[in-house]
Amino acid sequence: MNQGIAPSGTSTLQFAVQLSATRRGARLARLLATEQLRSWGLPLDTAALVVAELAANAALHGRVPGRDFRLTLTVHGDTLRVEATDARAERLPVPVEQTADGTSGRGLLLVEALADRWGVLAGPVPCKTVWAEIDLSTGSHPPRPGGGRRG
Repeated sequence: MNQGIAPSGTSTLQFAVQLSATRRGARLARLLATEQLRSWGLPLDTAALVVAELAANAALHGRVPGRDFRLTLTVHGDTLRVEATDARAERLPVPVEQTADGTSGRGLLLVEALADRWGVLAGPVPCKTVWAEIDLSTGSHPPRPGGGRRG
């Protein structure tokens, strides 16, 4: 599916920013995402937590000295997609139950609990993108102000 083309009757909103793969960059990702979602009139709480976790993982586990990570927010219909693209394709996220010591991967449990779907896309080399989608129309998330679809 081509995400750049919206079916008629729906709109696509997109925000992308390149940030340093540092703690400061991860914190800035959350702040910028929160402000962007606020400007779009979308619920913030769940999305801010998902952005914070994906950005922190990109800065910590996907860090390559001198390389940034990219945060992308896309709203298509009633779905918010959060993507964090980093420069370490060989270092895939591992859920806590699959780690040897059980001390890492806990943030993915949070993402799994909050997001409706999540996954990893490889490429382009040397990058990977960890993504999560939040259905804005479900009862588990606060409704949009003004309700319904944007069109």
